[in-house]
Amino acid sequence: MIPGTSGFLQQDFELEEQPSYTFKLNNSNVRGYADGLEAVKQAICKILLTERYQYVMYSANYGIELLDLFGQPASYVCPELERRITEALTWDDRIESVSDFEFDLSKKGTVGVSFTAHTVFGDVRAEREVNV
Repeated sequence: MIPGTSGFLQQDFELEEQPSYTFKLNNSNVRGYADGLEAVKQAICKILLTERYQYVMYSANYGIELLDLFGQPASYVCPELERRITEALTWDDRIESVSDFEFDLSKKGTVGVSFTAHTVFGDVRAEREVNV
């Protein structure tokens, strides 16, 4: 053991930030490239459309869990959606926080949610509908 440590060898290393540059998705087509705020908007949309744990190509940290909300009362779904959206999006290092949640219960069997994602490139207003 090295004196002054907890038994682990300390090493100097640098964290390298990954670029935001990616392919631009347009409906079901890949057309060009996206970077910065446009790439983060695309990432938000893709994360919210991907059910977590359903696809082996994604890590267990990617996507959002929505399937188990079906059949639950809105009083349960709304706070769960806020928590799950925040958890799903803040795994992305470009998204610093999520706030300003608003819920729309006017459509029977559906909860609409809109929110603001605060990113390193600026704020993004987004929305999602969930069948309940």
